[in-house]
Amino acid sequence: MEVLILGAAGMVGRKLTERLTQEKRLGGREISRVILHDVVAPQAPEGAPFAVTTATSDFSAPGEAGKLVASRPDVIFHLAAIVSGEAEADFDKGNRINLDGTRQLFEAIRAVGDGYRPRVVFTSSIAVFGAPFPDAIGDEFFLTPLTSYGTQKAIGELLLADYTRRSFFDGIGIRLPTICVRPGKPNKAASGFFSGIIREPLNGQEAILPVPDDVRHTHASPRSAVSFLMHAATLDGTKLGERRNLTMPGVSVTVAEQIDALRRIAGDRVAARIRREPDPTIMHIVEGWPLRFDARRATNLGFKAEESFDDIIRIHIEDELGGKIAS
Repeated sequence: MEVLILGAAGMVGRKLTERLTQEKRLGGREISRVILHDVVAPQAPEGAPFAVTTATSDFSAPGEAGKLVASRPDVIFHLAAIVSGEAEADFDKGNRINLDGTRQLFEAIRAVGDGYRPRVVFTSSIAVFGAPFPDAIGDEFFLTPLTSYGTQKAIGELLLADYTRRSFFDGIGIRLPTICVRPGKPNKAASGFFSGIIREPLNGQEAILPVPDDVRHTHASPRSAVSFLMHAATLDGTKLGERRNLTMPGVSVTVAEQIDALRRIAGDRVAARIRREPDPTIMHIVEGWPLRFDARRATNLGFKAEESFDDIIRIHIEDELGGKIAS
């Protein structure tokens, strides 16, 4: 089996590569080769039990997507995207990567022809939904994105479903909740502070909170995000029918509840490292996001996330901090 990962240099892409290296198989099939692609050079895993090829380019550039699928990979993970805050700040760049790049990838797969029909796993976002919201959003809730990023992802979902309907590939779109706690440095995502108010204090650093404590949001750990992808890659497509896009489960909590969980696990001194500094731009973006989801369809299909935000923090400490908290 050959696997292509677009966006392999990103956090989720790196962790997906690590999981594939550890498990050596996907859906019971032995992996023979993994292609890692990103606009910056992805790092090949050490000691991989399969062949690894790295590629660096802008996949939205003419002809690039065709090169990536020329070897007919069996599974394609499409993780490449300009994040929410950056897509909102730079309309042209967001459309070029998130919309045009996705369509060019789908067209490149179609152009291979000759019975080629890979599994395509597309990472969408809860940003495809827009206010006003019900208490919990089900899979049937209509798409009314209130950001350019959400619009680009919603169009990607529609294209994915249509190309699957036409049998150009076998696609599954997964709407990820906010992935928290993200390791490493902050990115330009508007949701980045949700991780920052946990990650920085645990590292002994001050964190900025730009929104009120009563803001509610839904989260899943990086470990769960990778599990979502792995499961989506192997799920029987006939169980999805024509509805190819799924909202993933997660933990719905307020910022105050996040901080309470941090205090329970790491103590008052760590929680005190959060400084409140309102940012109207971030607050406006976050106000357009849903609060919680009824993800029973995904759950019934075998997708699983954490049960509490305490679990999410413990996973971060275990996976990223070696079990230790900065004093």
